[in-house]
Amino acid sequence: MRARDLAAPFPTVRLDTPAIEAARLLAGQDLPGLIVIDDQECPLTVLPGAQVLRMAIPQYCQDDPPLARVIDEKAADLFLRELGDRTVAQCLPERAKELPIVSPDATVLEIAALMARTHSPLVAVVDPTTGPLGTITLDALLDRMLAT
Repeated sequence: MRARDLAAPFPTVRLDTPAIEAARLLAGQDLPGLIVIDDQECPLTVLPGAQVLRMAIPQYCQDDPPLARVIDEKAADLFLRELGDRTVAQCLPERAKELPIVSPDATVLEIAALMARTHSPLVAVVDPTTGPLGTITLDALLDRMLAT
């Protein structure tokens, strides 16, 4: 089985997409992350859902778990509003050294190794001549690997 066989359509966002819109997309479709594309529809990187949370949750709560515990639920529910006017570009972690992108002929083990190396729950499948073919999620990859 090759990457082209596992690739499926997947929602994408652009660098200028509002972060709150990305959060709604993640939540509404139970996604582990989103593929960020450029103006030519080519994948640039992956925006993990946890990175959106990192931008929404105040740093003092991330740094001090006991402090986070004393904030009541009503106040905690408002934290996603902290995304405000931020964009996907502002939520991205520092540029990764290796992008989670594979060619259509990548094997299941190559895809798994890339996910593990890049800590990415998604891998974009891109044909160098025709462009993006789809995305492989960690869930789909594990289903394939565990199939008997």
